[in-house]
Amino acid sequence: MKITHRQGEAAVARLQVEGWITQQTVQELSASCETVLANHQTLLLDLSGVQFVDAAGVEVFRNLVPRGATLIGCSGFLTELLQVNAGSNQVAPEADQADEHVRQAQLIEGLRRGDDAFEQLVRQYGGRLLATARRVLHNEDDARDAVQEAFVSAFRALPRFRADAKLSTWLHRIVMNAALMKLRSAGRHPEVSIEPLLPTFDEEGRHAKPVESLSISTEQVLQSKETRAMVRSCIEQLPTQYHEVILLRDINELDTAEVAAMLHVTENAVKIRLPRARQALMTLLIQAQKQHAA
Repeated sequence: MKITHRQGEAAVARLQVEGWITQQTVQELSASCETVLANHQTLLLDLSGVQFVDAAGVEVFRNLVPRGATLIGCSGFLTELLQVNAGSNQVAPEADQADEHVRQAQLIEGLRRGDDAFEQLVRQYGGRLLATARRVLHNEDDARDAVQEAFVSAFRALPRFRADAKLSTWLHRIVMNAALMKLRSAGRHPEVSIEPLLPTFDEEGRHAKPVESLSISTEQVLQSKETRAMVRSCIEQLPTQYHEVILLRDINELDTAEVAAMLHVTENAVKIRLPRARQALMTLLIQAQKQHAA
């Protein structure tokens, strides 16, 4: 096995590893990585020249990745082996992803030093975070306030940011939380029962009333500015817990686990609320459509 230390930035070190990683060579590999991690926040391990890895080598990588190591240049077989055994999502990024990881590490290091990296952070992520806040709040001033609050919160929470996390995802969650807090503090959503908006059933389990459907297609909903406004208005009418789950799951396309974490509820609670919220929204849309046609 051969280990070569490539020139890198202050916060990022790069080691190129070649040959066989076995029980006989893992001690040298581990020692080299420990030395680098003691002086750098991020370690890029270039494994493009690795021909074989045994169980001892996999164990080394399993311990290194959570501490700030990213594995790049892996072959298809090596990628599969490391993902199965190490259970890591920090394995074998493409070249542009590796470069992005380096840029992120440099930005984080700059923020921690207190230089002008904060301005870079705002320039790089401000636009997409503002778009996220707008999808939740539908008010430009509120959306801008939420983004500003999110950046302040992110700066304060920076010491807790994990080196193996993705900065854009972390910031997205913070701005979503800020936007949700604004919604709740404004008290915009009625705390009323959702039951009148849901279908009813008779004693035999059949619908008590005929089931209605929208007379427009999903494509028409997306294409029509007027219809999109109607949908937003109907979502606004939902009680808070249903309004939030629709916003996060269907509008912002977060998965169930992310929605549960953001709302501080169980995944099962999200799974129960979501179909009820969708059905209630459908009822409101049908009512709105009838009023528009009248």
